[in-house]
Amino acid sequence: MNDDAVGQVQSVVRADVDDVVVERALIDRARTDRAAFAALYRLHVRTVYGFAYRRCGSKDVAEEATSATFERALRSIDQYQWRSGGLRPWLLRIASNEVAEIYRSDARVDGRRGQMALRELAGNPIEADVSGGTERVDLAAMHAALDRLPERYRAVISLRYLANLSADDAAAEMGCTNAVLAVTLHRALGALRRELQSSTIDVKGGVR
Repeated sequence: MNDDAVGQVQSVVRADVDDVVVERALIDRARTDRAAFAALYRLHVRTVYGFAYRRCGSKDVAEEATSATFERALRSIDQYQWRSGGLRPWLLRIASNEVAEIYRSDARVDGRRGQMALRELAGNPIEADVSGGTERVDLAAMHAALDRLPERYRAVISLRYLANLSADDAAAEMGCTNAVLAVTLHRALGALRRELQSSTIDVKGGVR
């Protein structure tokens, strides 16, 4: 590696280190300083909104969830404990719960992006006959199935698939090892598929 390349690598490393130092300092200040929390908001609001939109596919729901996420984060910042991934995984986990809560309370389902994300998660998506013999995914059933999962399962799916966190960052936020994360994710996806299959059977059989 030549001197220019070494210099570029060192610059990137220094930038990453500086970002971590700044964020940790802001978090410490934000416990008593609203201006510091506002700075954290500006750093992360686009990421949180983007995640919420991918989770639901609805601009209105994403905006509502983003607002609720930062309100809860402000109330809980005193309890936040620093982890290697920084504040982002913590905020995204809050956002996942807020989106789920909005759907539980309002039962709103729409959007292609949310449908595509849940199709990938489901593996074997629910299909139904519609005019013309085409297939569709019952997005409402998929959202409902995801939201019926235990919070830990919902969180691991959201962090890994919808927030696109690395295994390391997701494990750090979940407070477990990568091996435990992998097992939890496997079980969570299995539980999601079972919920989807159960919903299909119940609907066809008229149970629900």
